[in-house]
Amino acid sequence: MPYRKFRADYLFANNKLVENKILITDETGRIAEITDEKNVSGDIKILKGIICPGFINAHCHLELSHLKDLIPEKTGLVNFVFDVVSKRYFEENQILRQIAHAEEEMIRNGIVAVGDICNYAITLSQKIKRNLHYHNFVEISGWLPRIAEARFEKRMLALKEFEIEDLPASLVPHAPYSVSDVLWQKIIPFFSGKTITIHNQESKDEDLFFEKGEGDFLRMFKKMNIDNSFYRPKKLRSPETYFHYFSSAASVILVHNTFTNQADLDFINRKTGDKQLISFCICPNANLYIEDVLPPVELFVQNNLNVVIGTDSLASNHQLSILEELKTISKNFPEIETETLLKWATINGARALQMESDLGSFEKGKTPGILLIENVDDKKITEGSKVKRLL
Repeated sequence: MPYRKFRADYLFANNKLVENKILITDETGRIAEITDEKNVSGDIKILKGIICPGFINAHCHLELSHLKDLIPEKTGLVNFVFDVVSKRYFEENQILRQIAHAEEEMIRNGIVAVGDICNYAITLSQKIKRNLHYHNFVEISGWLPRIAEARFEKRMLALKEFEIEDLPASLVPHAPYSVSDVLWQKIIPFFSGKTITIHNQESKDEDLFFEKGEGDFLRMFKKMNIDNSFYRPKKLRSPETYFHYFSSAASVILVHNTFTNQADLDFINRKTGDKQLISFCICPNANLYIEDVLPPVELFVQNNLNVVIGTDSLASNHQLSILEELKTISKNFPEIETETLLKWATINGARALQMESDLGSFEKGKTPGILLIENVDDKKITEGSKVKRLL
């Protein structure tokens, strides 16, 4: 069998940027070995930059791709959510075209796997082409207790559509403020052994709502004609109201975490099961787009968390590019090393989605995808850095 051999300034292997190493794969991109040049004969493709595994996009909303450039920036979460709900309904073929274009964009940008939020099964026709690896998070919401049964039955139908096509899928809650206690009880049994995700503390008003029953979420319910008079504040921060529901899940991805603090992390750590992986997904460009605030990334580093990277949707981002997310992190938190950023973008995400057996790292037998990051400055990702797919 013919083999392909690659060498660049740096190779990201075993979570380190190493020099003078040759990556050898077969023609399909399956990893054969990493070795020294003296052990290699034949042609070697010499490149400038960093060779790394394919990127993992741990949080996306592919079904919202048709909303690109339609929602104003920096208006806050409540206005953003209302705009998504009120503007998302387009002619189906137009939505499907934009879904296909968005997937093509992710492929060009070096993404090999996606944790994708699905309110419906409209993305299914694209996903059965298997151009990318997907974990499909079938998202359920419903704040009014009386609609819990109808919402549950509708999302179960969508979940079954993905399962019939043998596509990995989980039933997941949208956010703490959009799932009633009645609805929680219906979906908890579906978490066992699964990969689960939830939008967490994307706005400061989330904690304010649960602690005091105050804040901008009251305006959101009013704008959506939702009668919130039944609710009584729990006098708890947001994670304290729901995290215990995930005790049977194998992997939990908390998304955004823009207003998460040390007390929240301590609480989550106390409640995490011995066999659970808890990941903190950051989507910096979407956070800037919606709230104009970045999550406390330094705090996550200090706590040695399993940080992963997401793009969110084209409704809240100008592109679907993990490299652009890394640029934003690097620009605002320059002390974070490139090795750490690449770990978040590759193996951490693969583990979070339970795809690490084949993706996320250059290990023998894996087919993780092979990328070249060009225009780096002494290992550092720069504004001019670009990504190119090699395999």
